This record gives sequence, C-alpha cells and structure tokens, in this order.
Amino acid sequence: MAVGDSFTEGVGDPGPDGSFVGWADRFAVLLADRRPEGDFDYTNLAVRGRLLDQIVAEQLPVARELAPDLVSFCAGGNDIIRPGSDPDEVAERFERAVIGLTSVVGTVMVTTGFDTRNVPVLKHMRGKIATYNGHLRAIADRYGCPVLDLWSLKTIQDRRAWDGDRLHLSAEGHTRVALRAGQVLGLDIPADPDQPWPALPPRGTLEIRRDDVHWARDYLVPWIGRRLRGESSGDDVTAKGQLSPDDIKSRIDRVA
Repeated sequence: MAVGDSFTEGVGDPGPDGSFVGWADRFAVLLADRRPEGDFDYTNLAVRGRLLDQIVAEQLPVARELAPDLVSFCAGGNDIIRPGSDPDEVAERFERAVIGLTSVVGTVMVTTGFDTRNVPVLKHMRGKIATYNGHLRAIADRYGCPVLDLWSLKTIQDRRAWDGDRLHLSAEGHTRVALRAGQVLGLDIPADPDQPWPALPPRGTLEIRRDDVHWARDYLVPWIGRRLRGESSGDDVTAKGQLSPDDIKSRIDRVA
C-alpha cells in the first residue's frame, strides 16, 4: 500500500487516460513480478496536495485496517514548504503516525525529501528540508523502518528527471525512484538508478532565462495563486485505490 501526496500519486508521470503512474505503481510492478501469480494486492491512496494531518486522517486508517505487508509512507513535504512551518513539530506528528502504522503493518518504508538545491523557490527551503530529513532518518532508525532516501539519489538532480513544473518528477525520474526503492528492499532490479545521464549540449544564458520566464508564467504564478486562495491541486481528486499489476504494466507500456 502507498500513502502520501503528489509524489506518491505519480504527478509528472502521466498515463494515456490522463491519470498518473508514478514511482509507487512502478515499484508495485517490481514487487508483483517476484510473487506467485495472483498472490499480490496493491493499493495507492496518495492524493496530490495533501498535508501530513490529512494523510493521517484520510489514508492511514485504511492502512491500519487492511494491515498490509508493506506500506510506503511519504508525508510532510507540503507542510515543510509552507511559510512558518517548523520541521521539528512536523516530525513529531510524523513519528506519531509511524508508531500507529508499525504496530499493525509488516514493514513501513519511510521516504525522505529531495535535495532542492537546483529547484527554483524551494532551494531557499533546503535547510528546513534537510532538518526534516534528519528527523525522518532518526524516526526510521527508532522503529526499524527501511528508508527510501531521495536526498542521496543524485541522478534525479538532473533536469531531465523533472516535469515541466519543476516540482514533480518526470516519468524517467519516477522510474529511477522505483528502482531505488527496489534496492532499499533488496530486490534484484533490472537497471541501476544511479546510472549517469547522457551528456547534454551546454545551454546559453538566453535559453535558460526564456525557460525560467515560461516556467514562472505557466507554473509558479498559478501555484502562488492557489496558496493565496487557500486552494489545493487535490481538492477534487480521489485516490487511485486498488490497482492490478497487469493494469499498471499496460499503462507503463503505452507511456513508453
């Protein structure tokens, strides 16, 4: 079972029907391929824009009720990037949620935040994110949780790993995270998530500035507008729910 926000929903990795695939669905396929046919169930409850308390209230009761063998738990990122948020306080709430999960779930895989050094706007919050990540690692150590460490996955710092909004991963970025998740759990994965990207030709200053202007107009201004209005991109979105590995595979094949 996957719980979380836009990252785990798969925003940035679109399927042909308009829904998203994402790292968690791709990771589920890796897991399903290593189980006997018919002996695998997968549910993705993640919804974009969700804050930690919303995830705890809406998604974790389902996880506790179904008590799956594995839950991927990524939450708190949207809290951390809000002005005035305290990473220490957010981590305390995250820890309470982990305690509630580990008491009934086989394994809880905790996910850290990205290194935002190259992300516009978010690069100024890098210190808060690093502090929160430190708490997440400590929490994982205390409760025996494997850690999907996105901060250390350097290959997703390449701009090709990111969608045009520069806030969500591209299909290739999500694929690399799924592979790293497989590494974390000791799976024999089909490719190396740390494999270097092919070299790109250098970009001129004018090209970079033009791209920045387009990004600000198309993504940054609408994002700020939603924040000012108190709206979320996930206000009218429902979770994917239970998915079969065959359904996920067909969508991945068509995306590729």
